[in-house]
Amino acid sequence: MDVLIHAVIGLHIIGIAALLGGFLTQMKALGQGEGRMVPAMLHGALTMLVTGVALVGLNQAQGATVNTVKIGVKLALLVVILGLVYIKRDEEKVASAALGTVGALTATNIFIAVLWT
Repeated sequence: MDVLIHAVIGLHIIGIAALLGGFLTQMKALGQGEGRMVPAMLHGALTMLVTGVALVGLNQAQGATVNTVKIGVKLALLVVILGLVYIKRDEEKVASAALGTVGALTATNIFIAVLWT
């Protein structure tokens, strides 16, 4: 079971990398007001959602305690990220505020995962 959990954690990190990497590729365009939501951002956010839910289930199945408040906050942030990326995915240019919000919420989600113990 530990190998499966570690594999899912690896996939979760790949999802985070895709979401944050997609945002970082748009930083130059963000400054010029020509940024857009790239497909990697949507795929990364969806990967994070699926693997995050799987991790909670696997940990609970193993009898580990899960901090439900932390998971709830992370899920709420991810739902906002997914909503913004999904709604704006087909637009040629998105507002810098929307793209910046996705980046800030992604970074916040990462810091919550690492620092909230």
